[in-house]
Amino acid sequence: MEAPRSPKLLKLLPSFTDFAFLLPVMYLFGRMDGAKSLLGDCDTGWHIRTGEWIFANHRVPLTDMFSFSRPGDPWFAWEWLADIILAGLNNAGGLRAVVLFSTVLLALTFMLLYRILRDKSNAIIAIVITVLVAAASSIHWLARPHLFTFLFLVLFYEALERVREGHTHLGSIPYLAMLPVATIVWTNLHGGFFVGILMIGAYGGGEVLRIVFSEDREAGYEKWIKAGKFFGCALACLAASLVNPYFYHLHVHIFKYLQDPFLTKHVLEYLSPNFHNPSAPFFEALLVLAAGAAFWNVSKGRYTEPLLLVMWAHSALLAGRNIPIFAIAAAIPAAKSVREWIELLPDLHVAGWVRRVAQQFSQLAARTGETESVGRWHLVSALVVAMVAAVIWAPNPPNKFHAEFDPKRYPSGALATLRSDPSARIYTDDEWGDYLIWSLYPTHKVFVDGRDDFYGEDFLERFIDVYNVKYDWEKILGRYDVDTILLATNAPLAGALKESSRWRLIFDDGVAVIFRSARKSVAASNSVAQSGNGSGRDREVTKTAAGDQAITEHRRKS
Repeated sequence: MEAPRSPKLLKLLPSFTDFAFLLPVMYLFGRMDGAKSLLGDCDTGWHIRTGEWIFANHRVPLTDMFSFSRPGDPWFAWEWLADIILAGLNNAGGLRAVVLFSTVLLALTFMLLYRILRDKSNAIIAIVITVLVAAASSIHWLARPHLFTFLFLVLFYEALERVREGHTHLGSIPYLAMLPVATIVWTNLHGGFFVGILMIGAYGGGEVLRIVFSEDREAGYEKWIKAGKFFGCALACLAASLVNPYFYHLHVHIFKYLQDPFLTKHVLEYLSPNFHNPSAPFFEALLVLAAGAAFWNVSKGRYTEPLLLVMWAHSALLAGRNIPIFAIAAAIPAAKSVREWIELLPDLHVAGWVRRVAQQFSQLAARTGETESVGRWHLVSALVVAMVAAVIWAPNPPNKFHAEFDPKRYPSGALATLRSDPSARIYTDDEWGDYLIWSLYPTHKVFVDGRDDFYGEDFLERFIDVYNVKYDWEKILGRYDVDTILLATNAPLAGALKESSRWRLIFDDGVAVIFRSARKSVAASNSVAQSGNGSGRDREVTKTAAGDQAITEHRRKS
């Protein structure tokens, strides 16, 4: 019998699906710094410039074009397709379009995740877990190519769950045949494509463990067939990932890069999580749920979930940038387990009020599910996105909607001085190097930027030696003919430069200082440009302190 058509009024009202879609919007522009959070890492800048170079040259770069320290050396632009997308957005609407696109990409990711969780548990559990996942993963919400990995992970997860449950086809197309095709796209968008391959392998491994620990030997053949399909799909995805401009050399490059000990010593995103971060409580809650879900699933003879949880929890505890991957991977096992625990409560020997609460919750979840099953027009979601776009494009948007690289963090005031000397060979840190690529390329090249995989451990160690004023810092600068140095006012090197007779301070605005070599200094009347709170700075402010080195060695990274 056909269900009665829902009232039009209900179709107009928001649902939990709308709430899940709008979670990133609310979190970004409520709790976080909005557009400045998404643009909190200037790697976005060189991704855009790379995309523009591809548009202009109609090919993917094979050598570096951004640095004067390693000009023409081999470089893997391994996220070239995402770079094109970001460049196209920037060309169409500037950083405003990049911010809006990134926000919508996050919104789609968590909306799809919620709908998967709703099918695995119920609407209430699903929205609670989605909130936890969103809050935990916010530690790595940046307008960069890795946002595509979040979306593809959710899509792969949905397909793998359907296959495991016996729904092997989408229409007439097998899910496991679709994943290798999707891998081609994923590979050229972001280097996290291997996450999908590992996910498929974990599903195959889960089936193997079911065979090993199962007492039903007669069903073993069917399980081996299912495991073989998963492993075959993983191999097909691995083969599909070779469809990229660099062929297998990309895989070798990524493997070597992730094995580089420099990352775990110096780069913040590759360090273990900081549990003082505001998002840490949500990560901790997911860790607890994941541990409970892992033990629960093992007790039920299900091994795919524990494999996924152990694999991605380990990766998240090794490197903070993996927390979003773990959070998404933990969502489905956590939601399913919580539903099963609640359903189990009425039959346990527990306090009566606990059984009553569990029953009432189940009844509420059932009623909510009926309401959620009614088709909606999602007008609220569309309206909110339109409103965000309108505010972002307003002539004078509020601070959180101002799509720019924060001038309090980046040396925007120093750009005019740097532009006045097109021949300058500028030394600055990697993050400000990204900003210079964004702001000054192609007239100026950089000493270093956020492409750690390109520069390598030896070069980056020399860069840090200069920054921390190691004994041979001047020799290193001389090797690369550096004649201009751009630094934050509190950088250790700034104090040494103020003491040196070989360098002249030519700019100080309280955010950044610029030094030029004495042989290239401009006339004394133009030697110091001061503005704002930089006017009263003396040498003591930027002298190297004993405790500086341990701090400055840890750097942000894309």
